[in-house]
Amino acid sequence: MESVTVNWSTISSLATAVGTLVLGFATFAAVRSSNRSARIAEVALQEQRRPLLAPSRLEDPIQKIMFLEGNWVSASGSHAAVEVIDGAAYLAISLRNVGSGIAVCQGWAVRIGSGSARDFPTHIPVEDLRIQARDLYIPAGDIGMWQGALRNPDDQVRGELVEAIGAGLPIMVEILYSDQIGRQRTISRFRLTNAGGSWLASLNRHWYLDWQGPRPEDLAVTAQEVILRDQEAAVRRRAEEGTGTERSATGSGGADEAE
Repeated sequence: MESVTVNWSTISSLATAVGTLVLGFATFAAVRSSNRSARIAEVALQEQRRPLLAPSRLEDPIQKIMFLEGNWVSASGSHAAVEVIDGAAYLAISLRNVGSGIAVCQGWAVRIGSGSARDFPTHIPVEDLRIQARDLYIPAGDIGMWQGALRNPDDQVRGELVEAIGAGLPIMVEILYSDQIGRQRTISRFRLTNAGGSWLASLNRHWYLDWQGPRPEDLAVTAQEVILRDQEAAVRRRAEEGTGTERSATGSGGADEAE
C-alpha cells in the first residue's frame, strides 16, 4: 500500500485563499448594498427638495407685483398680468408650487404662440434664456409669482410681444427654476390666453434638465404626434361633412326650382 504524504502547508494556503475569496465576495455585496442604500437616500432627499410650478387656483388671492420703474400690476388666481406701458411689455404670472421644495426662478423666455407641440416641440435652449435679475422664491405648497419685462426698444422679441398683446394673441412663457441649492433644474411652459380682457394662465409641459423624467422625451413626442394626427383627422372629417351638407342643400334647391 502506498503511503499518502499530506502537504499541510499547501492545504493551509488553499484554505486561506478560499477564505479570502469568500470575504471578498461578502465585502463586494456589502459595498454594493451600501451604494444602493446611499442612492435611495439621495433620491428621497431630492424628492423632499423638488419644486414643481403650476398656475395658482382660481380662488387664490390677488397678488400685486411691482417692477423696477415703480409700475404695479396685479394677477388674480390662475391669471397673468399682461400690460404694455410706454412701449415696455410687462408680464407676471400667479403661480403655485405643488412640489415639496422651494422653487427658485433662474431664467425665462417668451415666445408668441400657443405652445403647441407642432410649433414648439421642445423648450428653448438654456443658453437663450433671459437671466432672472430678481430673486424669486416660491415656497412649497404655497402661492407666489413670476415676473419679467421687455424694455429695450431694439429688442425684436419685445416688438413682437407688444404686437401680440395688442392683437390678443396667445403668449408662451417658459420659466427655468431650481431647488433652493440650485439643483433639480426644471423648465415649465405656461400659456397665457386672452379671455375677454383678462389673461388666463395654463400649464403646457415640464422638462427636467438634470435627469430623464417625468416620462421619456420620445414617449411625450409620440403622444403629441398622435394628438395632432387625431386633430387633423377631426378637422378633415368636419370639412367633408360640411361640404356634403352644402352639396345636399344645393341639390335640394335645384329640385325645388325645377318643380
